[in-house]
Amino acid sequence: MNPVIVYVDDAAYAQPMLEALAGSSQSASSHWLLVACAPRMTHRVSKWVSHRARENWRGKWADKLFTALVPVMTASGAKVTPVLAKGPLTELIAELQQEHGTAQIIDARRPKQEALQAAPAKQSAQAAPMGRRWNLPGTVAAIAAMMGFVIDDSLSF
Repeated sequence: MNPVIVYVDDAAYAQPMLEALAGSSQSASSHWLLVACAPRMTHRVSKWVSHRARENWRGKWADKLFTALVPVMTASGAKVTPVLAKGPLTELIAELQQEHGTAQIIDARRPKQEALQAAPAKQSAQAAPMGRRWNLPGTVAAIAAMMGFVIDDSLSF
């Protein structure tokens, strides 16, 4: 069986992708390792919540995720093993590949909010010009781009 590691953090986001994977021809001959990547807790939460309570929450969260996604993958007769990530993913990958052999890795996690918000902001800034063209030297333009400002040189006034 071909081992396939799938990172998941949101059932609703990953379900369409997993349905497509389950419908593929290689699905039945694959061993799917569903890795639940729980949301990180802030350092402020760790001051007030015990380690045991955090582990219990992570376990309940993973159970809800696996309850929604494992039936999708097993519908095609594939072997599915749920795994809860408790540390860095690089260490977990090494451990899983030692146990199951070289595996294909699929990232079905929801993109971070910053990445989602950056793309529309850039488009809207270009669509609505500020009314004045700025001629900035290359270094200033590079710094402005790193800080998130959009400079559109294609405008002519």
